[in-house]
Amino acid sequence: MKISVIIPAYNEEITIADVIKTVKNVPEINDVIVVSDGSTDDTVAIARGLNVDVYQMEENIGKGGAIKRGFENTDSDILLFLDADLIGLKNEHVYALINPIRENIADMTIGIFTQGRLLTDLPQFLMPYLSGQRAIKRQIIDTIPNMDLLKYGLELAITKIVKKYDYRVSKVKLHNLTQRIKEEKYGLVEGAKKRLQMYFDIVKQLKSD
Repeated sequence: MKISVIIPAYNEEITIADVIKTVKNVPEINDVIVVSDGSTDDTVAIARGLNVDVYQMEENIGKGGAIKRGFENTDSDILLFLDADLIGLKNEHVYALINPIRENIADMTIGIFTQGRLLTDLPQFLMPYLSGQRAIKRQIIDTIPNMDLLKYGLELAITKIVKKYDYRVSKVKLHNLTQRIKEEKYGLVEGAKKRLQMYFDIVKQLKSD
């Protein structure tokens, strides 16, 4: 089974290099795809300097559109989605996500932060299906309609498809892994605005059929 890593990124110059370097050190990974969702910082230059496939969106259209651009440019059987703002990603985290699928134990895995930071551990404990760290069989993604229109509601859309077709899901603990939160990236005011937008997108997806 071929495995591709898809990393959607919007202005993640601080953390993206460490994420890319980690996944490139996992022999089972066939290729790494970074999709810059309208980044205006050095995200693209850093990713290209690390010799991975980089696709650059001219405008910020949201996570769903970025993920779609990534999986349209690979024929891999397993897709590993990782956020570009991760802190502390190790090879063991990658294996925890991909091995249940490689061993045919699960059709999708969802990574849950533990022993990282309360600010990121608690939301994932309360709402695990919103985690952006997951590995998934390609056939599941192929069935999601209008994925390019989804933003923060992407994870919920995937969850609905998984439940509808009774795919096997495994939750895996990602010890000592965390990520930068919006308030750290954008400041308290702008970060709060983006957090509210995230909640709006999630509620919108919850209300959809």
